[in-house]
Amino acid sequence: MNGKSFVLIAMAGLLMTGCQHVAERLGTNGPNNNSGAQSTPDEFAATRAVFDKNCKGCHGDTGAGGPVKLPDGTRLKVPSLREGHALRHPDSDFVKQITKGGDGMPAFGEKLKADDINGLIRFIRHEFQGGMTPPAEPMNSPMKNMKMKP
Repeated sequence: MNGKSFVLIAMAGLLMTGCQHVAERLGTNGPNNNSGAQSTPDEFAATRAVFDKNCKGCHGDTGAGGPVKLPDGTRLKVPSLREGHALRHPDSDFVKQITKGGDGMPAFGEKLKADDINGLIRFIRHEFQGGMTPPAEPMNSPMKNMKMKP
């Protein structure tokens, strides 16, 4: 064997050994990969279920809204939760709309707990509005001094 072949074989062996060590450190080494056990839980899992049950039928999977025909034949133009007015409303407006309804939206104040409503607002801000910070509450708003859980 000549010197060049020996050097190439040695380098290939080192390279393969190095790749093996990197794969082991990253947890990507074959069928015993435990990376699924280290996944981050969905902090919005429960709220996503509330949205799916109560909101998705009109606002859609992606919060885009649009024209909707209700079972009683009523047609609504459901606003998007992703753009327009939804981006300009402070959280107190969302609480009021969800709780009391209006403009074709039913009231959910008797159906949902306060924690569910607050969770929906956080979910909407996170999922449909890119995690935006809501507009400031008006000075006379009862929510001005209320702390929302992150």
